[in-house]
Amino acid sequence: MKWFHSLRWQLFILIFLISYIPLMFYSSVLFERMETYYLSQNESTWLTQANMIATQIKEQDYLVDSSNESLFRTLINAKSMDTNCRVMVVDASGFVVMDSSNADIEKTLMNNAVLSALSNTSKTEKSDEYMSLTVAVPVMDKEKKDVVGAVVMVSALDGVFAPIEDLKDQVSILTLLIALISGLLSFITSSFITKPLKTLMKFVQKITNGQLDQKVDVVGNGEIAELGNAFNHMTKQLQRVEQSRQEFVSNVSHELKTPLSSIKVLTESLMFQEDVPVELYKEFFEDINSEVDRLNSIISDLLTLVRLDQREVPLNIVQINLGDLIQNILKRLAPLAKKKKINLVYESHREIVADIDEVKFSLALTNLVENAIKYTSEGGNVNVILQGDLQDAFITVEDTGIGIAKEEQSKIFERFYRTDKTRNRETGGTGLGLAITYKTIIMHNGSIVVESEEGKGSIFSVQIPLRHIWEGGTKI
Repeated sequence: MKWFHSLRWQLFILIFLISYIPLMFYSSVLFERMETYYLSQNESTWLTQANMIATQIKEQDYLVDSSNESLFRTLINAKSMDTNCRVMVVDASGFVVMDSSNADIEKTLMNNAVLSALSNTSKTEKSDEYMSLTVAVPVMDKEKKDVVGAVVMVSALDGVFAPIEDLKDQVSILTLLIALISGLLSFITSSFITKPLKTLMKFVQKITNGQLDQKVDVVGNGEIAELGNAFNHMTKQLQRVEQSRQEFVSNVSHELKTPLSSIKVLTESLMFQEDVPVELYKEFFEDINSEVDRLNSIISDLLTLVRLDQREVPLNIVQINLGDLIQNILKRLAPLAKKKKINLVYESHREIVADIDEVKFSLALTNLVENAIKYTSEGGNVNVILQGDLQDAFITVEDTGIGIAKEEQSKIFERFYRTDKTRNRETGGTGLGLAITYKTIIMHNGSIVVESEEGKGSIFSVQIPLRHIWEGGTKI
């Protein structure tokens, strides 16, 4: 049954059913209406015929005067032959006095149609069991005062519905053929769809096996072409992710290796020297301690990023006055700015309260302001501006520092990427601060952009919504 799972066969079955089922339903409804129409037409005809027989019986007084029995029988037999129906006449008691088939003469006939006719009401009754139609009309006396009997006509419906049944068979065969042809056409034309999909699946399998340098040839402008373009875009993104992963591993290795190498050099220097002065021991141990702190900082930042990526650390959202938060950050960083004689200025025109995780967001802003101070020369300026509207808060960190080259501005939020290629101890941190800042702001459903020019400084602009939007909607 492997063929059943083929898209082409599934499409064939689907089109076949879509074609066959509605056509059969429509034809069944149509034939039902045709049967109802023909039945009503025959009912009208037989009622007319029955009333004509009843009128002749009344005029000739056949039910009252039995002397004309032969003429009475001749009339009934003639009408039976003319209408191709069985004709019976009953008296007021339901006693059969005449029967074209001679089967029920001198028997009592009582059914709903006869009872209705004897009550002076014409009635028709269809029998699904015997596929017959019974018509009964009253016979009045000459004065039209009393019901003296009833004319009963019984007609088989096989002859009425026979043409319809033949037509049903023909329509059923035609419907089946139409559905099969539609299915076959869909099966044939589906190859134009399945062929490029099969080709695409081969490339997907290669990507699954790690061959990321795959590209499909896109032909045309339809949906399949759009799918091909999306696939090519996906492979480019996967290659970028893989390249980023490799760079990340390389950078992690480099960042961890550098302090370890320094520690090794320092310890070996102490180990292979004799009569080392105490002062040198102290100096080397201070350097080793500094490198250990650097290792701890790198590992701590790495763990923070991993947790942010995996959402292991949920946001503890509370309403915080952003002005107070920023001023507390600036107080903590004021000694660093004072050491470099940098003017650290805060600007805001009104209080702004937002839903944030105070600890994480404070760390993100601290990274921005600390970087601004680090990369600004002595006597420079660092301005932090807080603004807002009815929906968002806007925080701007401006500095008059060394600036960032245009080609590097799109990369500064990548992990371990630093514009300071020398990674000197004065300005070079772990290279993860801006990556943590970017991830934190994104988790707050915000955004961060940078504008910079070498030699003139940088402007980092942060936007966050005042009300935090959770995955299921805004939390009230």
